[in-house]
Amino acid sequence: MTEMVYGTQPVREGEPIFPKWWRTVDKWSMTCILILFAIGLLLGLAASPPLAAKNGFEPFHYVMRQAVFGGAALTAMLITSMLSPLLVRRLAVLGFLVAFVALLGVPFFGTDFGKGAMRWYSLGFASVQPSEFLKPGFVVVAAWLMAASQEINGPPGRMWSFMLAVTIAVILVMQPDFGQACLILFGWGVMYFVAGAPMTLLVGMAGASIFGGMLAYDKSEHFARRIDGFLSPDLDPTTQLGYATNAIREGGFLGVGVGEGQVKWSLPDAHTDFIIAVAAEEYGLVLVLCIILLYALIVVRSFARLMRERDPFIRLAGTGLTAIFGVQAMINMGVAVRLLPAKGMTLPFVSYGGSSLIAGGIALGMLLAFTRTRPQGEIRDILRGHLR
Repeated sequence: MTEMVYGTQPVREGEPIFPKWWRTVDKWSMTCILILFAIGLLLGLAASPPLAAKNGFEPFHYVMRQAVFGGAALTAMLITSMLSPLLVRRLAVLGFLVAFVALLGVPFFGTDFGKGAMRWYSLGFASVQPSEFLKPGFVVVAAWLMAASQEINGPPGRMWSFMLAVTIAVILVMQPDFGQACLILFGWGVMYFVAGAPMTLLVGMAGASIFGGMLAYDKSEHFARRIDGFLSPDLDPTTQLGYATNAIREGGFLGVGVGEGQVKWSLPDAHTDFIIAVAAEEYGLVLVLCIILLYALIVVRSFARLMRERDPFIRLAGTGLTAIFGVQAMINMGVAVRLLPAKGMTLPFVSYGGSSLIAGGIALGMLLAFTRTRPQGEIRDILRGHLR
């Protein structure tokens, strides 16, 4: 007999890795990710030639680099998605430790590339942003600690995860990188809520976040300048937000036409932080809605599959990765339409960027690994058993 059944999923003894992976992986989410990457290359063809010309490169220099980084990201995603949750956790812990040490060294050995924030290591041929690789590792470590705290005589994992989240957020704020700090705290808060945090604690955290924002506004000129620009009723048309807002307005429903957009000639970050403005201007609201739908499908399908998961670690880690992925996309697009203050955050798997693409590939590979169907009864089967 070559097949055993336990719970709701069959276990096939001796099944090769690739067929098993293909049978259990969420193909809808993976397809959406591939489409997002293809859209990123398409928009890179439109957005990056002006910057390449300005820097003395070939017209499609940044597109070719994005294809190389994207290929590495997709490879990392596919390999990671084939791993077991236990192996993902072990590798994520090691990766987190390396990224955390690298983050501590940024103030001493990093560079700001003239952007006023010390976030990168310059390797000459490329740059590395440790905080991008830190996010997926932190989510897995925090989920592991929270899950361990639910065991009998388990460690105070929730408190340890909170202290770790605050420590990382403080380090990021000192760069300054308020956007990544907010993502870390948000991801931790979502996991803590799913783990059963009391509402009073969450309300207290919200109050502490507001107080921290007020303190940052008072002490950080960088933070205050962005908040003032966001709250100002008059938008300077010569700023990045001004150019992006005008491009979105000019694009209308169907866009001005492929290659006819003008915002890419004015925005220095048209291929990264404001890539959605290029999409809106040249392809219109239609493409923007398609991009939003793709992100929504990934988030909704991931949450739906995680709701059936019995293992608390997998459920928490998958929830944190999904929440950070979805919220980062919302923040990037929200900034472009001036619903949020400028954050300097890329659009996952669409924007140009080596660190963001590869780290995003690893994070989504982890998510695909956690949302694979496994030989187990669904969590609703447990609830029904308790109710009987």
